[in-house]
This record gives sequence, structure tokens and C-alpha cells, in this order.
Amino acid sequence: MITTAPVAPSALTLPPVRLRLAPYGTLPRRIDGVWWPSSRDLLTQLPGMLAALPSAWGDITGVTVDAAAWSAAPGRMFVANQVVRLHRAPASPHAPERVVLLSPGLGRWDLLVVSPDATEEAAAVLMATALDDRVPDNDGEVRASRPTAAGPRGPVGPTGRGTRTRR
Repeated sequence: MITTAPVAPSALTLPPVRLRLAPYGTLPRRIDGVWWPSSRDLLTQLPGMLAALPSAWGDITGVTVDAAAWSAAPGRMFVANQVVRLHRAPASPHAPERVVLLSPGLGRWDLLVVSPDATEEAAAVLMATALDDRVPDNDGEVRASRPTAAGPRGPVGPTGRGTRTRR
């Protein structure tokens, strides 16, 4: 007689985090990365995104989101053995569809959010071009959007990775 042992349940396979971060540079940026969540459920999407961030960004303890763009969420949640405070702000015309990440002593990072409803093609274009510092000229030529002669930003924390100055 042949017997088989019960198969252990396999680890839950989560979809990959669709996140593109700006390369390290000396100039400050308006956008530090682009995130394409799978849904508008902040409680399920945020932990994966935070886990995918570089360790040089430190522990993210504060996250600000557009209140109208995300499902209801508590004021704080426990992610990777730490408390993350969630701030729901009204939409800003200056920063539509952004998530702001705060790490005490290290800096602030702004991520552009691609709508979960976006098509693969639209999301791919946005993720590829959102971090491009070049903009087309009136003649159609591409030039840097910021002058390259600008002074370097100050380092943020011991790693120097952040793109914002300390607050």
C-alpha cells in the first residue's frame, strides 16, 4: 500500500510590488519614485510597498495619502514590527496622486501613484517617464528640466540617499 503525506501549504505568493525609484543623484527631485498599487486598499498595498523600499531610507514612520483616493484606513498600522502613522490629507492640485513617506532623521520621499485601474501600457509609459528629468523644448529638443549648474543638495542622514532636505 502506498501512502502519501499531506502536502504542506506553500507560502502565500504575493504579486510583485510595482515600484520604480529615482536613481541617486545630486539634484533634488519633485518625485522620488512611482508606485503602481494593485488596488485602492491601503491596508493591503502599503506593507508590500514599504517592504520593497531600500534599507537606506530607514524606517518609514509616517505616510500621507490623498484621502479621496484610498479606502478608509485607521490612523496607524503595524508594518514590519513598527508602527506607521497614516495621514489622510485632502487632494492637492500641486501634488495629485502622491504618497509622502517620512523617516525621522533621514528624510521625506514623494512617490507618484499610478491608478490601479490604469492599463498596462499607460502605467508602463508613466512609470518610464515620470522620473525622467528631461523635458521637450519648444523646438522638440530634449533638455534637462533643472539647470545642471545648481549646487548639490545637502545629504540627508548618514546615507545621503534622500532627495529632500531635513525638516
